[in-house]
Amino acid sequence: MPLLNKLAPALREATGGDPAVRSLSRLRTAVTLFFALDGFLFAGWVVRIPAIKQQTGSSASDLGLALLGVSAGAVVTMTLTGRLCHRFGSHAVTVGAAVLLSLSIALPALTHSALALGLVLLVFGTAYGAINVAMNSAAVNLVAALRRPVMPGFHAAFSLGGMVGAGLGGLVASGLPPAAHLLGLTVVGLLLTAVAGPVLLRHPSPAPPESLPAAPASGRRMDRRTRRLVTLFGVIALCTAYGEGALADWGALHLTQDLHAHPGAAAAGYSLFALTMTAGRLSGTAMLERLGQTRTLVAGGATAAAGMLLGALAPSVWAALLGFAVTGLGLANIFPVAVDRAGALAGPAGVAAASTLGYGGMLLGPPVIGFLADWFSLPAALTTVALLSAAAAAVGYRARNATAAGGL
Repeated sequence: MPLLNKLAPALREATGGDPAVRSLSRLRTAVTLFFALDGFLFAGWVVRIPAIKQQTGSSASDLGLALLGVSAGAVVTMTLTGRLCHRFGSHAVTVGAAVLLSLSIALPALTHSALALGLVLLVFGTAYGAINVAMNSAAVNLVAALRRPVMPGFHAAFSLGGMVGAGLGGLVASGLPPAAHLLGLTVVGLLLTAVAGPVLLRHPSPAPPESLPAAPASGRRMDRRTRRLVTLFGVIALCTAYGEGALADWGALHLTQDLHAHPGAAAAGYSLFALTMTAGRLSGTAMLERLGQTRTLVAGGATAAAGMLLGALAPSVWAALLGFAVTGLGLANIFPVAVDRAGALAGPAGVAAASTLGYGGMLLGPPVIGFLADWFSLPAALTTVALLSAAAAAVGYRARNATAAGGL
């Protein structure tokens, strides 16, 4: 019996000891799974867009208008989800949005016109916007409770989920019709939600430690200073997402059109960018613990600016690919840190505001690059990614002392 009495505390310590610690660990795992699910489902839909275009008989312009349904649904919902999180809790909203996202991803394969496609994508975009704000709000609370800068790890899960979703979609695209593929994604989404969802529903969002400033109480509006600070971090998120959207849509074309790259090498451009961004996010917690948030923002923005200048203006394919890879490393942790800071300042409302601005940047990037490419050239247009990355670094340094209680 004495031996058992000694072993019991040791066993509790080895498995986590404090029940609160185990609860936070389970919550962290569950939230990470939802980030991965979001990336997995979205990438799985994106790789089937060409097949859906053919199925609906849409022209390029018709498809472009239909795809605006995703953007419209996401942006409108993001502005409302912060209030839903205040009322029902970010955990419940995350689970509900995950169910809706999983169900709605099967709908595009059932459409046969651009109008019908646009309408179902409005539903899909609504779910996508809601889950992004809700799970980021849940992650912000966890970061505060854990007292560790683990936000990049959640966004790394999103990137990894996207890589898996895109890779799997590419493998099955030639042999599996869109309806079967997207229905399979629905099943995967619902199963993962059934596994991770109860963890979120059983455990309320952890309260921040007493030493940290609390976010505004439910129903309270942000004061002018807090709103200004949240907007600053939203602008930082916008600058980062602008680069992601621009490289996703125009990187391969730059390599083939301007540098005459082989299609395989051109496809590798965005893959390298996504790979280094994922690697940067996986190492983001260690970087934040060593450098702090401000230095991480400034170093990331400066690195991305240098990488994109090389990627846009390099005279050879391999130098441009190196530039894309460096850009991914630089941009990796800027968005997670910006959303984390906005959430720490204003809770779910801050996350919603920063996410909406960031998503707006991802929507803004591709068309702006297209207009500038027509007026000047595609390499010159891509240098705007470097300019906005440098701007993110400057704004990050400007907001180095930002707190809810004090000004800049």
